[in-house]
Amino acid sequence: MRADVYFSLDVEADGPIPGPYSMVSLGLAVAGRSDGVFTAADPTADTFYRELRPISDDFVPEALAVSGLDRAALLRDGADPATAMSELSAWVTRTAGAGRPVIVAYPAVFDWMFLYWYLLRFTGASVFGHSGCLDIKTLYAVRAGVPIGAAVKSRMPAHLLSKRRHTHHALDDAIEQAELFANLMAWRP
Repeated sequence: MRADVYFSLDVEADGPIPGPYSMVSLGLAVAGRSDGVFTAADPTADTFYRELRPISDDFVPEALAVSGLDRAALLRDGADPATAMSELSAWVTRTAGAGRPVIVAYPAVFDWMFLYWYLLRFTGASVFGHSGCLDIKTLYAVRAGVPIGAAVKSRMPAHLLSKRRHTHHALDDAIEQAELFANLMAWRP
């Protein structure tokens, strides 16, 4: 059995779903690995970040504003999505080595939806497979024995949370989430 290599993911987008709207940036940070025993990684050591050229003319101004990114600059200077997804796939494969790459995110649903759609659309395959995703929110709910609606950062014990601010910069937030994930994996409530 291959060890899992956990990649913390954060996505910023200019709308609620991929296709009609665009992923404008994404960040990944290696959170750790597990062969049955979890070993945390320094999430600042192995990272990937890209700002992407939008794929459609449609966008929700309020959604784009969350990232603080400029649409005109993204249209002019953003990475081509096909190139960025190919680079991401190569980086994940190289970084995971013999391990199985698994995405972790809080919550994973939004970020995974965009990443998976972009990988399939622009490379034809997902380096994470179709199910290589673990939701940090669900992990906390199960470990804490609380309903999913109570699995919010403001109700988590402070020692589980990262000391980093949530900035809505995709790489900053991927690193922050990697620390939360590592803390949860070590937590024995």
